[in-house]
Amino acid sequence: MTRTPTSTAPRRAVTDPPPGGGLSHGLKQRHLSMIALGGVIGAGLFVGSGAGIAAAGPAIVLAYAASGLLVMLVMRMLGEMAAANPASGTFSVHAERSLGPWAGFAAGWMFWVELCVGIAVEAIGAANIMVRWFPATDSWMWVLLFMALFCGTNLAAVGNFGEFEFWFATLKVAAIGVFLVLGVLAVLGMLPGTSGGSELTAHGGFLPNGTDGLVAGLLASVFAYGGLETVTIAAAESEQPVKGVASAVRTAMWRIALFYVGSMLVVVTVIPWSDPSIVKDGPYVAVLNFLNIPAAGEIMNVIVLIALLSAMNANIYGASRMSHSLVLRGEGPRFLGKVSGGVPRRTVVASSAFGFFAVLLSYWWPDTVFKWLLYMTGAAVLVVWALIAVTQLSMRRRLEREAPERLVVRMWMFPVLTWAALAGILAVLALMLREEETAVQLYATAGLTAVLVLAGYVRQRLAAARR
Repeated sequence: MTRTPTSTAPRRAVTDPPPGGGLSHGLKQRHLSMIALGGVIGAGLFVGSGAGIAAAGPAIVLAYAASGLLVMLVMRMLGEMAAANPASGTFSVHAERSLGPWAGFAAGWMFWVELCVGIAVEAIGAANIMVRWFPATDSWMWVLLFMALFCGTNLAAVGNFGEFEFWFATLKVAAIGVFLVLGVLAVLGMLPGTSGGSELTAHGGFLPNGTDGLVAGLLASVFAYGGLETVTIAAAESEQPVKGVASAVRTAMWRIALFYVGSMLVVVTVIPWSDPSIVKDGPYVAVLNFLNIPAAGEIMNVIVLIALLSAMNANIYGASRMSHSLVLRGEGPRFLGKVSGGVPRRTVVASSAFGFFAVLLSYWWPDTVFKWLLYMTGAAVLVVWALIAVTQLSMRRRLEREAPERLVVRMWMFPVLTWAALAGILAVLALMLREEETAVQLYATAGLTAVLVLAGYVRQRLAAARR
């Protein structure tokens, strides 16, 4: 990617927008802190990590550490740009400023589609849990209820989103905290029935499935990290945007190490990695059952439900703000740009509607249209991260020349670690070619990316021709 010449990429009002377009500043510092703290704790950690453990064995700890390092670097880059220029369109605004309108268009709409599909997936997952608890009900009833609930709260005021996320994050963090405490006590042999013996090397060694297993675990772990972008979107509507995002980014390291790497270390140390219950019930339930914690399965179902609802709420919020920012910059339908009471209600409804439509596709054509929709967003997060890295390389140099005082958060060892992160992202994309399923996702996402980049470039050229 090369920087678009000034003649075809005019610097419009994306350089230093107010957090903008009439959006309120209703998020308190405690909201932003907990959004940052709980944003990386998703249902993928509680349930999906079981597949990674089954593939990599105890080496899953290395996989999560490696992918966590990559995520931490992306978070730092994103934090540097967001602190220098808080905007509800976050990296899409920065990409447009640094690379050209085509980049802002492609990054923004890619992210929007990813979030909207995520809304559908999370709504279906939450509904399935409710149907297990209430067998006489139908899944669509719960999907409709959850959609209406979170669309309604996001329509009312940004403070409602913040309050929901504050308590959701508090519960998730508390659950992880209790799990880690119980795990450490078990490892030390301080709980009944635990000897303190390590399972790390007792079943085929630390790397039982070789490097192939480690690669499979790495791919599983990368996609378990989600939600890191939400805090930089939310920062634009907080009381102190720069201070808030700076604080969130600076705590990213210990959050990733404690929640993800720490949890995986507890799981593979307490119980055998090959225990089938790790995949069947999820690693957390498996450990809690091993420790004879009463009603462990139902406790974790509640936590997973909270994680899913939290992700739904955050995705509706993030999608509505990203699309609102795109509309303000002339990259979307103008009629969606209206703000009422400090809330972009039309983009909230549009994003929720797209998510609900995706749910309907899962009922009508689960193995065709919906499956390909999932494939198209399968590697979207990596594409977005790559654009963040490329954008930060350009934006950092410009800030150093024009406004160094705005570099409140600085990327470590710039540009070495930025290039290292970009290389890591490209390596993960290349590793996706090893397996048929992930390769199909990569090709589908590449197709969506190509369409969006082409559409953005055509729009940019047409805009230049009209001037």
